[in-house]
Amino acid sequence: MSAAHAPSQTAQRAVTLNQVALNCDVRIRSLSGPACDRLRDLGFCEQMQLRKLSNGRNLVCTLCGAKMAISRELAEQVLVDPVR
Repeated sequence: MSAAHAPSQTAQRAVTLNQVALNCDVRIRSLSGPACDRLRDLGFCEQMQLRKLSNGRNLVCTLCGAKMAISRELAEQVLVDPVR
């Protein structure tokens, strides 16, 4: 496999926070949508690591040692990659 294919494979791995399974550790790749500033105010920044704890009406995750609850609409604007 050539190095030219690696970026496209990496791009395919990014999913929204809504799509992540429970208790998975992920790293924020980017914030995309109208609420980016609000998410950054809450501590959701690129390269931050988090763990998704619940998947109900509001999504609960740990970020920097704190539990945070955000709406599913906000979680849809957080693109993440799995942590290895």
